[in-house]
Amino acid sequence: MDALFYVVPCLVLAVVLFIGLRVTRRSWQIRAAWNSGLTAEGRCLRTFTTTHGGGRDTSVHTTLHHVYEFTARDGRVVRFEEEDCPATTVVGDFVTVHYTEGPRIAATARRPGHLGLAASTLGVLAVLSVAAVICVTFMATYHGMSSEFGFGEDTGDAGDTVVVDGVTMTP
Repeated sequence: MDALFYVVPCLVLAVVLFIGLRVTRRSWQIRAAWNSGLTAEGRCLRTFTTTHGGGRDTSVHTTLHHVYEFTARDGRVVRFEEEDCPATTVVGDFVTVHYTEGPRIAATARRPGHLGLAASTLGVLAVLSVAAVICVTFMATYHGMSSEFGFGEDTGDAGDTVVVDGVTMTP
């Protein structure tokens, strides 16, 4: 049963770490695309939404996705999907795509905004850090309490000595 108080926070920490790595990686990809200086005219091929939540009395979160296509400088036709782009971009619209060269092209149709990207990335990482600190604090507190008060240990004693009205009793 004690393992539950360590396994669950460790699973939460693993999810927090995974999300943090994904957010950081995408931020680096977007920044690299902006800094590469390579641009191409792209076209919006498709838009769609995904929804999360809505079960019971929870709120619904809708994410707008766009699928873009462009031709890179080396002649390759590249398609990519991007989340949370402007809702004013519709199928058939032409956009400026910033991309990187190489075997794996990283591309974005977002307008360059280094400060906004850094702020949003740091904001998400701050929230994830708070969740990680809460998990570690919980595990450390539980470990300290279990060591101090004997939670989860079988000491072999049926109990401590109790004094009632001047009479010492051992349960």
